[in-house]
Amino acid sequence: MKNIILIGMPGSGKSTLGILLAKDIQYGYIDSDSVIVAQNGKLLPELIRELGNDGFLDLEARVNDSLRVMRCVIATGGSAIYRGDVIERMKETGIVVYLKIPYEEMERRLGDPGKRGVVLREGYTLRQLYDERAPLYARHADYTVELTDGSVEEAARLIRETIRHEIEE
Repeated sequence: MKNIILIGMPGSGKSTLGILLAKDIQYGYIDSDSVIVAQNGKLLPELIRELGNDGFLDLEARVNDSLRVMRCVIATGGSAIYRGDVIERMKETGIVVYLKIPYEEMERRLGDPGKRGVVLREGYTLRQLYDERAPLYARHADYTVELTDGSVEEAARLIRETIRHEIEE
C-alpha cells in the first residue's frame, strides 16, 4: 500500500486533513513538522531563527528523507517543496497530493507567518511566497486537489475520491 504525501501552502490543511484522511482510510499518520519538533525539542519558529532558512530546509529534508514507512498519510511542512529531490524520493513509496488553496485563503488562515514557523525569505511578502511555491507544488504533484470553502470533512472526502484508485490497489 502506497503512502499518501500531502504538500501545499502553509495553512492549506495538510495536518488537519491528513489526520481525517488517515482515520478514514485506516492508514497511519505522520506530520513531518511534528517529527522535527520532537527530534529537536524546539518549535519551528525557534529552529528557523537558530538555523536560518537554509539550515532549517536542510533539517526538514533530512527528516522527510528518513521516513521509512508504508501505508501512511504524511503531512509535510509547506517548505518541503524547496527540496524537490527529497519529494521525488518520497514518491518511490507513495503518491504526492497537492492541496491547493487560493492565496486569499492562505493569507486568512495563516495570520502571522513568523509565529507559524513559515520559511519566508527576508523582505518577501506572503504573496511572493505563494507565487514562488505554487508552481513547485504543481510540478511535483501526482494529484492536485483544489480546496474551497467546504468543511474539512468535505475536503477529506474530495481527497479520498481523487486518489480512490490508488488506495484500492
